[in-house]
Amino acid sequence: MGRQRPDTEAITESIDSGVAELVPDLGGRNSWTLRVNGTPQSHVDLDDPTYLEFEYVRRLGHIVDLTAPSRVLHLGGGALTLARYVAGLLPRASQQVAEIDAGLIAFVRRELPPPPRVKITTGDARAVLVKARPGSFDLIITDCFAGARTPAHLTSVEFVEQASAALAGDGIYAANIGDGNGLQFARAQCATVRSVFEHVCVMAEPGVFRGRRFGNFVIMASHNGLPMQQLTRATAGDPFPGRVEHGTGLTKFIGGAPVTTDATATLSPAPPSGLWGT
Repeated sequence: MGRQRPDTEAITESIDSGVAELVPDLGGRNSWTLRVNGTPQSHVDLDDPTYLEFEYVRRLGHIVDLTAPSRVLHLGGGALTLARYVAGLLPRASQQVAEIDAGLIAFVRRELPPPPRVKITTGDARAVLVKARPGSFDLIITDCFAGARTPAHLTSVEFVEQASAALAGDGIYAANIGDGNGLQFARAQCATVRSVFEHVCVMAEPGVFRGRRFGNFVIMASHNGLPMQQLTRATAGDPFPGRVEHGTGLTKFIGGAPVTTDATATLSPAPPSGLWGT
């Protein structure tokens, strides 16, 4: 049945990619933080799955709130935070999660069992995406990390085109990435997504946008328009307020960054030593 209340000590497990650790919230919430090889990957509140702790996950949650998808593909599993969030808000939605680490899936299933109507597939995110039927999802979320870095083959225009093909005509593509000083990677990722989708925006905290510190960028895209006014308002109202760039602001942010292809793709930048415990 899963854990009913947090213990006082972390639960550690060897998984395919190293070591996973579930750290209990000692502040009284029935919640856990999943760390993989020392890097925080997910936060789960078992009593309230609609509670989102991490700021970038709140940005992704706004997308769910504003679009109410009925068919969701999560590329990257972690502790299934967003799958739990969708299930809490939209219990009739069908969801698929692709997670490459079978050991991590087994660990999460045992300690923090997933909600119903969530199908978990073991496999590489891109390999799972390629097999998806055209138009089979309303929302595709890419939140994949090898350690603290996004794998190169999940950053190319060919990958984004595969996601586009798997989306319904009015579907939404969303991706979480990390970047810091210089922001070359984040700029190129925005250029790459915009080369496939007509409507694109990117969300981050102002200090992250200015390159003052390493942090998360959430890119959102669609062929059929985005709820920009509502998204901007929701992001600005977060505990750590974010900014949304789109249109001419996004063009300025991208600058002359090139589109990333399979031939030029690289891992996302490594976070600074000591950030997030890395």
